[in-house]
Amino acid sequence: MEDVGSGCLIPRMTPLGAGILAAIVTVLADQASKLWLLNGFDLARRGAVKVTPFFDLVLAKNVGISFGWLQNDSQGAQLALMAVKVLAVIALAIWMARSHTRLATVSLGLIIGGAIGNGIDRFVHGAVIDFALFHIEIAGNTYNWYVFNLADVAIVAGVAGLLYDSFLGVPAAKAP
Repeated sequence: MEDVGSGCLIPRMTPLGAGILAAIVTVLADQASKLWLLNGFDLARRGAVKVTPFFDLVLAKNVGISFGWLQNDSQGAQLALMAVKVLAVIALAIWMARSHTRLATVSLGLIIGGAIGNGIDRFVHGAVIDFALFHIEIAGNTYNWYVFNLADVAIVAGVAGLLYDSFLGVPAAKAP
């Protein structure tokens, strides 16, 4: 146990533990948001919901990969995408277990959690459930960003964390 200055004792978490926790929290937050939007909020029945002048909730089912590429809803294509995702998660988990910095480990946990969250969608719904849409109107024309979800946010944050750790993080000790 470690005293962190606030007078309370908290367990000290290893970097690997922090990465695993990041993955678990990501999967839970992603799936909870999708369950609520689909069942509690009933986004499918409501259609697009304007939240702010630049952000809407919409329901989109992505049978392809990132940014809607490789759209194919055949069972063979879906199985192939799931196989690639499983292999990627295994490779990322090995990398996470061997990681030497907390930032890289947590970043890999975010990517793993996002991949698992989207994989659950593909398994349960046959497609990834996306719902967040940012847009801007300029001179009467509306420009939309890709529709995304919390798993996608975690993946992007994880990649950003890995890039930061690679370029600006603590340099590795050099051999004598």
